[in-house]
Amino acid sequence: MEILIPLGFFAMIAAIVIVPRYLKSQERQKLQETLRASIEKGAELPPEVIQALTSDVKAAPSPYRDMRAGIIWLGVAVGFAAMGMAIQFEEPDALYPLLGIAAFPGFIGLALIALSFISRGK
Repeated sequence: MEILIPLGFFAMIAAIVIVPRYLKSQERQKLQETLRASIEKGAELPPEVIQALTSDVKAAPSPYRDMRAGIIWLGVAVGFAAMGMAIQFEEPDALYPLLGIAAFPGFIGLALIALSFISRGK
């Protein structure tokens, strides 16, 4: 039973990395199928569409994206802190290590939120 907790933790990390990549792969595959069907029907693709498909452009950073990411990181920190408080009822020494772990995503979230306020004027 004690092995399930570490396995669950590493499975969660793997899922966080693998699931978005899988979903992006599925989205690209559906887009390619749609383009293939339109080409088979004789529709010509404009050069802009081909260029947009071949370039791997990420969205430019914006204050809104920074604020959103900061709030998500703060949520992760609050989750770790709440987990520490919940575990504290069974194991009193568990609170402080989990608060320390929660500090990392908490400060990342605060930094992103501060960055969103700083970059609003630009």
